Amino acid sequence: MVLRFLVGLVLVYALVVSLAWGFQSRLLYLPHMGRDHVGTPADLGLAWEPVTLETGDGLSLDAWWIPADEPRASLLFFHGNAGNISHRLASIRQFHRLGLSVLILDYRGYGRSEGSPSEEGTARDARAGWRWLMEEAEASPGEIVLFGRSLGAAVAAELASALADESPPGAVILESPFRSVPKLAQRLYPFLPARWLVRFDYDTETYVTRIEAPLLVIHSREDEIIPFAEGQLVYAAAREPKRLLVIRGGHNTGFIDSEPDYSAGIDAFLSEEAGLERP
Repeated sequence: MVLRFLVGLVLVYALVVSLAWGFQSRLLYLPHMGRDHVGTPADLGLAWEPVTLETGDGLSLDAWWIPADEPRASLLFFHGNAGNISHRLASIRQFHRLGLSVLILDYRGYGRSEGSPSEEGTARDARAGWRWLMEEAEASPGEIVLFGRSLGAAVAAELASALADESPPGAVILESPFRSVPKLAQRLYPFLPARWLVRFDYDTETYVTRIEAPLLVIHSREDEIIPFAEGQLVYAAAREPKRLLVIRGGHNTGFIDSEPDYSAGIDAFLSEEAGLERP
């Protein structure tokens, strides 16, 4: 009986490991959690225009351009792993009030964008947004702020790392970042050999060691999805100049729960570290 029980446990564990291996893409990328738009910036009284971005591998991405009246800079917004650009209206309003024009895009497979998400794909998507700001909005690299939240923090960090030697952005803001997918998975699922199962990297901790631009890391001590310690370690790995903004609230609500300190912290960072003053 004992032997049968142990064999049963081993089989159940093997099944769990197999499911984790086979379905990890569906665990990381959650575009199905809201493909339809729930609103537009016009609902906030903001002028905006729809934008179609073309990726290097021939896909069309859905994006919004929300210009500020007197912009201090342009912000390239990379959202998290669920939903679409229309679920980020509250953030768009915050950045607009800070005097930032915003380009926010949906990764491939998200919202109305073509294709299916992948780690290489999100990197290509980030470059498509950067190219649009440079070519269509005629922004100079030093006038562009890269912002990423959660999974988007890894996307933003990878792009900033890649641009470090050629045309670094004016500033980088990483909200609720994790060190890497394997390290986060091992922290969240210590009962599994997660570090060796994961097929994704998104190695934010390494990317930030190569970022030349001023860096702001934002994280809540109450984050229930990505532990605060992950953000601390990303911050510790980064070069100077850098700042850590500690906020309160949940993973998906901290930027709202922590107003006005959240916006004030970003405003001070842009002015004092990045030299991006309000006009």
